[in-house]
Amino acid sequence: MNARLRPTTPLPHPLFIGHEIYRASTYGRWHPLRVPRVSTVMDLSRALGWLPRSVYVTSPRAKPAALTGWHTPDYVAALLRAEAEQAVSDAVRARHHLGTPSNPVFPEMFRRPATAAGGSLLAGELLAGGGVVFHPAGGTHHGMPDRASGFCFLNDPVLAIRSLRANGAARIAYIDIDAHHGDGVQHGFAEDPDTLVLSVHEAGLWPRTGALEDEGVGNVFNLPVPRLLNDDEMALIRDGLILPAVAAFRPDAIVLQCGADAVADDPLSHLSLSNNAHWQVVAGLMGMAPRLLVLGGGGYNPWSAGRLWTGVWATLNGHAIPPVLSEPAQQVLRGLVFQGNARGRNPDPAWFTTLRDVPRGGPVRDSVRADVARLAARF
Repeated sequence: MNARLRPTTPLPHPLFIGHEIYRASTYGRWHPLRVPRVSTVMDLSRALGWLPRSVYVTSPRAKPAALTGWHTPDYVAALLRAEAEQAVSDAVRARHHLGTPSNPVFPEMFRRPATAAGGSLLAGELLAGGGVVFHPAGGTHHGMPDRASGFCFLNDPVLAIRSLRANGAARIAYIDIDAHHGDGVQHGFAEDPDTLVLSVHEAGLWPRTGALEDEGVGNVFNLPVPRLLNDDEMALIRDGLILPAVAAFRPDAIVLQCGADAVADDPLSHLSLSNNAHWQVVAGLMGMAPRLLVLGGGGYNPWSAGRLWTGVWATLNGHAIPPVLSEPAQQVLRGLVFQGNARGRNPDPAWFTTLRDVPRGGPVRDSVRADVARLAARF
């Protein structure tokens, strides 16, 4: 963004960053990211009248030079070359983890992640004067400086934090509620006293990092949670850890990685949350800093991810969640396909007609209380 066009006053309303590249691009026929996610959020939000042109921003594609602020030039060059040649050598696969089952070669393997990275870089600029931005294609929190990791070819949350800082946000709180630990972001900022890195993730799930004991220089908080975590336990985590940690840190900006794989209907995790739990975290963080950037992340069931992130957009705008969706919105959900998964063969009828899940409450386990208290004692 041209410096002369950079906002100096708060955005008048939340902005949504998207792109059509996500509609047709896929990691491969059997890869977990074969499912439509961002396009579903865009289509659902438009069908509900929540995404007029005035709030939609088309994501730019980040140029290689913008990526080397954190990623190594050799890695960016290898990613570009892999897309151009649609093949990688054994040496590149070993060094950069390109062309693996998790991080496969596919036609848009540079353009797609570079578009997500461009959206996160742009968000930092758009938020220079304050406001709210939603970028559901972002949240690729596993990418490392010199290699792809966990479906993440680039690390757009790291780039977003760097962009926010370059545009006036000195202290930044990064909150991650994806089912998987945000290891790439912790790698980037564990030793930075001006960045709070707080991750709530399923214990023992890949990448099996993010131990409760991790502290960095004092602003790293990791809460590995047990399987079948329910909404009431997440409410305790929200009110006893996330919100107090952010309040104590007093950030200039908040980045929330809102991975949709932490809900009960996702095939890659074992938690029991409803989408209400995520929306309540979003609502709780609103107003706690002058700048709020909400990213997507994991989410491998097209219905649960699309419904959750559309509800995030509704929450950010104060839109009421309708008890029954309009016919155009239902048609969006009925048109989704989830091949190769039992949930796709037998979808819950409510996935076609509603956004809001039935709440999934339950008892709060002593282990969850104890771990929240242990972390809370640090601030």
